[in-house]
Amino acid sequence: MKNQQDYLNDLRQIRSIMERSSRFLSLSGYSGIFAGIIALAGGIFAFWYLHDSGFLTVNEIYLSSGILADKIVRFLFYDGLIVLILALVSSLFFSWLKAKRLGLHLWDHTTKRVLVNLAIPIMAGGIFTVMVMINNQLYLIAPVTLLFYGMALLNAGNYTLSEVRYLGMAEIATGIFATIFLRYGLYFWIFGFGILHIAYGLIMHFRYDVNREG
Repeated sequence: MKNQQDYLNDLRQIRSIMERSSRFLSLSGYSGIFAGIIALAGGIFAFWYLHDSGFLTVNEIYLSSGILADKIVRFLFYDGLIVLILALVSSLFFSWLKAKRLGLHLWDHTTKRVLVNLAIPIMAGGIFTVMVMINNQLYLIAPVTLLFYGMALLNAGNYTLSEVRYLGMAEIATGIFATIFLRYGLYFWIFGFGILHIAYGLIMHFRYDVNREG
């Protein structure tokens, strides 16, 4: 006959099964860390390229014109695109490794819900960012990308770990500050996509991954 402890264990197992079926649990701390490192590298490279071309801030490109300005706009676009692709690939790779270690399927209905809720704001933000670049309003790139990305994380956070929502709130706050201090947009971009991601990844790693591996 079952005692109270057995019933509590049964309830924990049921809760675990329900959580696995309703939330994406394969997020790895390494995903955030590597995404942050990639963003840091891309941001620092953009900062160096900008200064090497004779511009102190992205705002000065907006105020200028000519072949050099167009060249830098194209560079910023491809630099951001490469950062995005590498960050996504690394996130998928480490999530796949964690899912394999936990005996979970990386691609299921929960993963689809996370991706859909993540993709809609990111696609909208991407279109908005392209229009901003076409109109040479480069000072808006950092606030727009940070705000839309933060909203995407808030959306996706409903179907995964709560830390994702907190990261989304931090990204939105960073985007708001980037809107207030437009001159320092690149600094905020580096902080939001680089530093915050690394901090988030370290928290996730020590809170979930280390315990699982230990």
